Amino acid sequence: MPQAPTARRTARLPLSTALAFAGTSLPISAVAIAISVFLPRHYASHLGVDLAVVGAAFFLVRMIDIPIDGLLGWGMDKTRTAWGRYRVWTILGAPVLMAGIYFLFMPPTGVGRAYLIFWLLVMYLGNSILTLSHVAWAATLAPHYDDRSRLFGVITAIGVLGAAAILGIPIVNEARGAADSGNVATMGWLIFLLTPLAVALVIWRTPEKIAPEVPGHSFRLRDYAALIARPSFARILLADLCLSLGPGWMSALYLFFFTDSRGFTTGQASILLAVYILAGFAGAPLMGRLATKISKHRAVMVATTGYSLALISLMAIPQGNMAVGVVPMFVAGFLAAGFNVLTRAMTADIADEVRLEQGRERSGLLYAMTVMTTKIAGAFSIGLTFFVLSRVGYIAKEGAVNTPQAIHNLELAYLIGPIVFVMLGGACMIGYRLGAERHAEIRRQLDERDALYDEDPGLETITVEAANPVPAQAGQ
Repeated sequence: MPQAPTARRTARLPLSTALAFAGTSLPISAVAIAISVFLPRHYASHLGVDLAVVGAAFFLVRMIDIPIDGLLGWGMDKTRTAWGRYRVWTILGAPVLMAGIYFLFMPPTGVGRAYLIFWLLVMYLGNSILTLSHVAWAATLAPHYDDRSRLFGVITAIGVLGAAAILGIPIVNEARGAADSGNVATMGWLIFLLTPLAVALVIWRTPEKIAPEVPGHSFRLRDYAALIARPSFARILLADLCLSLGPGWMSALYLFFFTDSRGFTTGQASILLAVYILAGFAGAPLMGRLATKISKHRAVMVATTGYSLALISLMAIPQGNMAVGVVPMFVAGFLAAGFNVLTRAMTADIADEVRLEQGRERSGLLYAMTVMTTKIAGAFSIGLTFFVLSRVGYIAKEGAVNTPQAIHNLELAYLIGPIVFVMLGGACMIGYRLGAERHAEIRRQLDERDALYDEDPGLETITVEAANPVPAQAGQ
């Protein structure tokens, strides 16, 4: 009986390739921090749009945007071109994101709800295309358990630089004596210029291979339910929802909390947020490294427990005391960086399990579903928190004086919700079974099957080299 071809061994991804590929995370992370922290407050405080209207607009757009991700993920998995699968979508997403950023961050005077909703939709569409194509591409770029933790750690660490650049803008402007109202426009121009440069680096320096597919399986609508019903993936979805809702909830209220409750200026609060974000530059790769020692799901539990303890300590910060404030912010940022690193790497492991069973690539669809949970969390974190604040007497308008009770309500909203959700996210990992040993067996079977298909001259695969896409027949 003939022996099956030996499973192909994939070398560890070179650091230079990982760093180049991480370029897309620069604008994605910059958008995330600008949208969640600065833009809602800008429209409510500086442009005079009602607080509840701003919250409702963000909530509505997120709800509209959520089902689009499933279609995008399905479309990405079906794409097969000489330029690759995810490379093409990365190229398409850049101009859409740039258009949304330009009109959202440089709005004309007198804008209202309709303007905000339309351009939020455009911006989120471009951001979804870039985000989904990036994480799905990463899953194929680093196919093995530990290398995935390393790659997603690098991606998150590089993304910290994009977020830090955004946070540096209000710090510099305050030092120059410039008004807060100009911060958002400067952020918009930075993201607008950074996006094409980062995307160009990624498509130039990163190779892509489209894995062979086993014929006979087509995706049906009921397969969505089947994917969600997988115990490992259901845990990831719930954990991702909670781990996005907790920090997202905090982001929506961050400037309000640190200025009105803790007595910092906007510039000082931005410095503390920069400490939180920059801590992720060390935290992301080190949390990825911890995952290689104790497994990804256990590393999630470590991160969520430590993060919650750090949040509790925020109320102990003396009024306006920067020296004390940086300590819990650094610890929280260090640990929070591990949330996405670990859950995204775990999703890639599940994608391998699904491909082994179904014979088809489902990375785009799986990541679309995890991004959906992130967007649901984002919608509720802004929409719900802004609605609550508007009902408990807190006034967000610039120059307003709030009562002690309103500020106390702000503190409760800022701390209780995030702690509860983050701890729930960690609890989702109890009993998780897709660890290193099981994944190694999945990869062994996948490599053996892919080797068999590579030897079949009748099966077409497409291999794309960086900056030089060339169709190739399997077995050549």
